[in-house]
Amino acid sequence: MAAERGARRLLSTSSFWLCCLLLLGRRAPGAAAARSGSPQSGSSIRTFTPFYFLVEPMDTLSVRGSSVVLNCSAYSEPSPKIEWKKDGTFLNLVSDDRRQLLPDGSLFISNVVHSKHNKPDEGYYQCVATVESLGTIVSRTAKLTVAGLPRFASQPEPSSVYAGNSAILNCEVNADLVPFVRWELNRQPLLLDDRVIKLPSGTLVISNTTEGDRGLYRCIVESGGPPKYSDEAELKVLPDPEVTSNLVFLKQPSSLVRVIGQSAVLSCVASGLPLPTIKWMKNEEALDTESSERLVLLAGGSLEISDVTEDDAGTYFCVADNGNETVEAQAELTVQAHPEFLKQPTNIYAHESMDIVFECEVTGKPTPTVKWVKNGDMVIPSDYFKIVKEHNLQVLGLVKSDEGFYQCIAENDVGNAQAGAQLIILEHDVAIPTLPPTSLTSATTDHLAPATTGPLPSAPRDVVASLVSTRFIKLTWRTPASDPHGDNLTYSVFYTKEGIARERVENTSHPGEMQVTIQNLMPATVYIFRVMAHNKHGSGESSAPLRVETQPEVQLPGPAPNIRAYATSPTSITVTWETPLSGNGEIQNYKLYYMEKGTDKEQDVDISSHSHTINGLKKYTEYSFRVVAYNKHGPGVSTQDIAVQTLSDVPSAAPQNLSLEVRNSKSIMIHWQPPPPATQNGQITGYKIRYRKASRKSDVTETLVAGTQLSQLIEGLDRGTEYNFRVAALTGNGTGPATDWLSAETFESDLDETRVPEVPSSLHVRPLVTSIVVSWTPPENQNIVVRGYAIGYGIGSPHAQTIKVDYKQRYYTIENLDPSSHYVITLKAFNNVGEGIPLYESAVTRPHTVPDPTPMMPPVGVQASILSHDTIRITWADNSLPKHQKITDSRYYTVRWKTNIPANTKYKNANATTLSYLVTGLKANTLYEFSVMVTKGRRSSTWSMTAHGTTFELVPTSPPKDVTVVSKEGKPRTIIVNWQPPSEANGKITGYIIYYSTDVNAEIHDWVIEPVVGNRLTHQIQELTLDTPYYFKIQARNSKGMGPMSDAVQFRTPKADSSDKMPNDQASGSAGKGSRLPDLGSDYKPPMSGSNSPHGSPTSPLDSNMLLVIIVSVGVITIVVVVIIAVFCTRRTTSHQKKKRAACKSVNGSHKYKGNSKDVKPPDLWIHHERLELKPIDKSPDPNPVMTDTPIPRNSQDITPVDNSMDSNIHQRRNSYRGHESEDSMSTLAGRRGMRPKMMMPFDSQPPQQSVRNTPSTDTMPASSSQTCCTDHQDPEGATSSSYLASSQEEDSGQSLPTAHVRPSHPLKSFAVPAIPPPGPPTYDPALPSTPLLSQQALNHHLHSVKTASIGTLGRSRPPMPVVVPSAPEVQETTRMLEDSESSYEPDELTKEMAHLEGLMKDLNAITTA
Repeated sequence: MAAERGARRLLSTSSFWLCCLLLLGRRAPGAAAARSGSPQSGSSIRTFTPFYFLVEPMDTLSVRGSSVVLNCSAYSEPSPKIEWKKDGTFLNLVSDDRRQLLPDGSLFISNVVHSKHNKPDEGYYQCVATVESLGTIVSRTAKLTVAGLPRFASQPEPSSVYAGNSAILNCEVNADLVPFVRWELNRQPLLLDDRVIKLPSGTLVISNTTEGDRGLYRCIVESGGPPKYSDEAELKVLPDPEVTSNLVFLKQPSSLVRVIGQSAVLSCVASGLPLPTIKWMKNEEALDTESSERLVLLAGGSLEISDVTEDDAGTYFCVADNGNETVEAQAELTVQAHPEFLKQPTNIYAHESMDIVFECEVTGKPTPTVKWVKNGDMVIPSDYFKIVKEHNLQVLGLVKSDEGFYQCIAENDVGNAQAGAQLIILEHDVAIPTLPPTSLTSATTDHLAPATTGPLPSAPRDVVASLVSTRFIKLTWRTPASDPHGDNLTYSVFYTKEGIARERVENTSHPGEMQVTIQNLMPATVYIFRVMAHNKHGSGESSAPLRVETQPEVQLPGPAPNIRAYATSPTSITVTWETPLSGNGEIQNYKLYYMEKGTDKEQDVDISSHSHTINGLKKYTEYSFRVVAYNKHGPGVSTQDIAVQTLSDVPSAAPQNLSLEVRNSKSIMIHWQPPPPATQNGQITGYKIRYRKASRKSDVTETLVAGTQLSQLIEGLDRGTEYNFRVAALTGNGTGPATDWLSAETFESDLDETRVPEVPSSLHVRPLVTSIVVSWTPPENQNIVVRGYAIGYGIGSPHAQTIKVDYKQRYYTIENLDPSSHYVITLKAFNNVGEGIPLYESAVTRPHTVPDPTPMMPPVGVQASILSHDTIRITWADNSLPKHQKITDSRYYTVRWKTNIPANTKYKNANATTLSYLVTGLKANTLYEFSVMVTKGRRSSTWSMTAHGTTFELVPTSPPKDVTVVSKEGKPRTIIVNWQPPSEANGKITGYIIYYSTDVNAEIHDWVIEPVVGNRLTHQIQELTLDTPYYFKIQARNSKGMGPMSDAVQFRTPKADSSDKMPNDQASGSAGKGSRLPDLGSDYKPPMSGSNSPHGSPTSPLDSNMLLVIIVSVGVITIVVVVIIAVFCTRRTTSHQKKKRAACKSVNGSHKYKGNSKDVKPPDLWIHHERLELKPIDKSPDPNPVMTDTPIPRNSQDITPVDNSMDSNIHQRRNSYRGHESEDSMSTLAGRRGMRPKMMMPFDSQPPQQSVRNTPSTDTMPASSSQTCCTDHQDPEGATSSSYLASSQEEDSGQSLPTAHVRPSHPLKSFAVPAIPPPGPPTYDPALPSTPLLSQQALNHHLHSVKTASIGTLGRSRPPMPVVVPSAPEVQETTRMLEDSESSYEPDELTKEMAHLEGLMKDLNAITTA
């Protein structure tokens, strides 16, 4: 042991000096190069490593019970390691029975699981490739969709159809189940052809029906499980009635969204007699479906477009015509495109402290969003990682850890794509071989050329901050002493925040300049600056660091919270708010700003209270309100605008532009316009038309029309009679004022259409720059029907283009003309007979002299300040404003924000009139991006650069999901609990708590608790009762607290046969195995029959004589033990007085000895105290005494290896030396009730020590001993190691905290002869992760000893320490303890004492046997 410790100490010493030599070796070349003024010529340049995906996973549709393969393959030298993520979380494929990793990296999922409440396989999958020491790349995200259970949204209904017409039978199911739909006729499969088709929605269309189509129809869904049938519907085919019937649509087209390359079917089926014909139009142009290869007219009239392109997007019209009438319907086809890269990131070489930019340009429809990933982890924008020019990634002040692979991931509603590049940071003495023009920023492109040999400049002198503001600092300095003139010197200013290792650089603009202004700094922040000069030979010495702190910003009031506004009448609104959170005692007054929507004039009123009512507003008008608090420094932060609309009222004005048009001898057409918007006072719900004959004023007729209708034909009038008309508008509040009476007289006879119209009575033209306004009056002869007007125009000739307009129109604007051009215009009236005589006019368009308004500059310096889990404040600056940034005009700002998860999230917008905005209602722990645009009148800017902010975390708001419990194979008393993280984690999950109980209705504090530290998703629990139902709940936690519990999951442990029960019975019943008994109450009497069942099997009662003998025996043995302990303590005190040097040693994790090898104290007797309860002291120095002391290994490799000699005991001794009960992942229900905190014992003041499970193997003793610095003075810790036993028992009734119960498996087990363990090592299966009983220890850390509870100095107040209460030792362990203490005690004395104790044991056994 001593030799091993010496070798370990020598190894650590040599490692320290080796590290020092390596550090000196790295610094020496750089120092030499600086002194010589030339870079190292022997430095080599690393090359870029090819690392990319050969195959990436694709979106897949599957059904329950089937198998799925998600393909993935990556190329690199060496071969990469492939892992998979599901919904952003790595999959544990080692313990997964259904998911397997194929040799090429693909993911194989067998027997897909999918139900209403359990969907473990559906989700988004991503392939992750990693090469050690090189980096990590991630693939595109693929969506696995599992077809759900069949559900019919609509089913076929009985119907009848005339022969030759079309019929439809509906069968609408989930969109993902449509491919699995088929039809049956009279319960026989229905064959589809050109006449009978199935639409993409599942609907069946039968065109040109015949007698053979009659029968019973039903649709069937077959998606892997049992088929599901719809209701049967009878289709009757009626004979042709030979009479006409109305033309109606059986199915109209609906708007579609398709991706480029897919097919689109626009359904359209019409019915009527005579039989209709279907034609299609797109954007008012007829489609030729006969000659086109991509456009096909399906049965019934539906249109199929194959291989959709972007040009196919538009509005499609289905026109049905049967000669008697025509009907039409329309639908919109939207075409989307996958994200594609116009410019991919390129590999970059760079030096430390430089700024670089990765470029990435993408296209797609909808416009893709872009995020950046470094070595598989998302890049979160910060002060040093910024998104510039919409999608490019800028990294400021490079450090060595920035090396790796960067990927640009573009995503939209259609899909996603990724492209990556590698960043290599070279040493400063290595020149960059090739420099792409976009890889470095202008601030760091200088001084990269290899330097020539020569003297280097010394450090610049007198570096001072000549101007310090809140967000910028101006530095000045003098030339170096080595070059007093310094005309040819350039300078670099390196700066960084105090405490940040990342350094940035700013270069002077021209040689000889000795000042630099550093912009975009943070207020009240300390920065470190240094300046370095450069000449043609290279970089010189750096100046001494200069520490400068920026000025703090003036403390102004924050925004007033909870601003609300509500309308109290059609002309008044009340606004309320609360006192701002910041600047509370200093608020002097408030200013309430309000503005009518659509105007630029904002009004304000000063208020001293927290509410105000504004009167005199316009009716049914939307207003925006905001509040600004004022203190002695001035106005604070404005609240966000809130919009409120005043209440509606009856219209205050009549409809406008009432006109009458006599159609014929019996009808008059009325036209009007709505009242002016400012007088509508609400939503116009309709119009009331009143008319009467002019000769009889009392006879009035009323007609009501809808609110969207602006004309009405009044029929059934008398010939040659004058009528008066008036119109009034209606709202929900009532009828408004009516127009004045307007009269018109019907014709004596109908108009003539046997000849063409006469020439229009007048034609006027008004030329503009690119258009001409044409106006005219109708022909003077009003007895001839005019169906419309034809306008012809062209340069020099009116026959170039012709436009036809309605007969009611009196003016038209001809657009898209050339400036300064001579146009000839003709106008003709026409009817069904033909066109009339034309009227000519000419005009010259005006020259193009009016310039377009120039766009405004976008806001700059957009920053996002996180205030809470759902609130972020956005601030910016406007360079188009004066320096004091005061807004004096009517400009306003539009703030937009969104999150990239999910990818199809749309932007939200809000307007602001100040340079800040408070965004609320955000999701917790979510990254948002923000940008700002300024608008002034008709001028607007582009969107600013994007700022990013991540909201704070919040406690989980959903429980862990997919909780499953399975039995461990071969171990019926052990179960394995698996689960998935909660859907709404709201932060990084730091652990879980498993609750389980045999009574589902028990109070939650009576359930047993199993804490799980970290993000593990599986846990195993041992020593459960066989054939017993258990209930499990899981609760997740993050840094903010605990989330809700999951629903209880029931699991019944299996019935074990004899082969299964034997190992467990032995393990729980043998001596010294630390078995935990249930809390049986204070009246429980331990069994004496030798049965050690941990679950308390009933035993026969003892008679009074046997009980008396046992009590006397226990008393005698207790006296003997006290005498032996007194002898040991006396010897130890004598030994300590003789020693000059202290040596510390821990044996079996129970005692701490001092002195040399001859003074080692033997271990205390292993005595179990019945019903011993150890409680934690309230003022524990540990911030989280429940679950943070003992480190938990991530996998079985983290468990400290032990010698093979102890394999035979490790299984049975698994519970013998338990550390903190809250972190023991192999636990027993019978030994726990409620929450069990760590057992704490007060010891001498010293840091808490980790619990270490000491093995009885002699070879592993050094690994469990604690080597600490020893001193010469005496410290009798062994006598005080159990100072809390008495007090913990006395305070049992007064404490409400949960307690940890430690009981022996037998009342006399402590004094029994230790049993020999059975031969042969039992199997130990570490396949599933569980908290090991050995603490995780690194190679370079000493293991700490753990004190056990023994008798001594009770009642002393000492800091709490973790305590391990061991069971009785094995025979082999007792032997090893004796061997280990041979150098401290005489063999004869120790043997004599052990023999005496062994004799007492035999006597006690004889008494109990008799």
